[in-house]
Amino acid sequence: EEQTSFSQKGRVLENRKINWGILATGHIAGVFAKGVRDSKTGTLAAVGSRSITSARKFARQFHIPQAYGSYSELLKDPKVQAVYIGTPHPFHAQWAIAAARAGKHILCEKPLAMSVSEAMKMVLAAKRHKVFLMEAFQYRCHPQTAKVVELIRKGTIGKVYRIQASFCFPAPYKPKGRLFDRKLGGGSILDVGCYTVSMARLLAGAARGKKFLDPVQVEGTGHIGKTGVEEWATATLRFPGDVTADLLCGLRFVDERTVRVLGSKGSLVLPAPWKPTEAGILIQLTGSKKIRVIQVKIKGRLPAWEADTAGRCILQKKFECQAMTGEDSLGNMKVLEEWRRCVRK
Repeated sequence: EEQTSFSQKGRVLENRKINWGILATGHIAGVFAKGVRDSKTGTLAAVGSRSITSARKFARQFHIPQAYGSYSELLKDPKVQAVYIGTPHPFHAQWAIAAARAGKHILCEKPLAMSVSEAMKMVLAAKRHKVFLMEAFQYRCHPQTAKVVELIRKGTIGKVYRIQASFCFPAPYKPKGRLFDRKLGGGSILDVGCYTVSMARLLAGAARGKKFLDPVQVEGTGHIGKTGVEEWATATLRFPGDVTADLLCGLRFVDERTVRVLGSKGSLVLPAPWKPTEAGILIQLTGSKKIRVIQVKIKGRLPAWEADTAGRCILQKKFECQAMTGEDSLGNMKVLEEWRRCVRK
């Protein structure tokens, strides 16, 4: 068993901290608020909600000094330097573009948008107004992911042929809730299928010595529930270089939530790819009974690591992060759009 520990490195300019504003007060916004509170580069400055009552309650819970009863009011606050957008998916583009126009840096919850067209508008708005933009995939900020990329690039399991990725969970059935309401961008593909697509593209890219790789073919199927959203779905992606990926996502049942990479010399398995644990990276070479375990540990919790990943880029005056660039997000959105189209045929 091998262990590697990481701590956040990199000089924070002039010991300053980013003043974060949070758009929305749902569960994931609370997760990010805790992350900023535990981070080294950020501080909570304000929260905005469609309801002042909700905003004030959230502000009290996380000790945030300012609460606003609308997102527009928050974006007018001169103390807010960056915003985290945790609204339902259909509102990501609207408020990211508004934030860019207000000169605020942006960390937007996944998926970046509802369509390629919306995502493109967001990326262009960020470039036009010279602000940072990043899609919030926590696992992309964890050093375990970078270690997997390194292992694949140096041929640890030989030539990569097949990638398998799954992310499923049993969500309480609420027809008007975010996950099952089509108007709110519900469905398993956008909510958790986006993880599997992003990982497959990342690892297929690593196998070819690139930052990521886009598939040349997308085939998908799934089950559309009573509310019109895909409650579970599968996809097969075909990449250049004889690499294929099999993906599974779902809202109705539990799955292993694993990633497997099969190569000419062996296999690499991630028992906990989306929220890495001590299970680490498992490598087994063909013909060997021995499983090599590589643990990649971080100091602090993953939400704080994500906040610091974005925060350090902003403080260093970078407009995007290599963990998830705008180009990468656009490529992901293209696959998600095609996958959803296949399921809805």
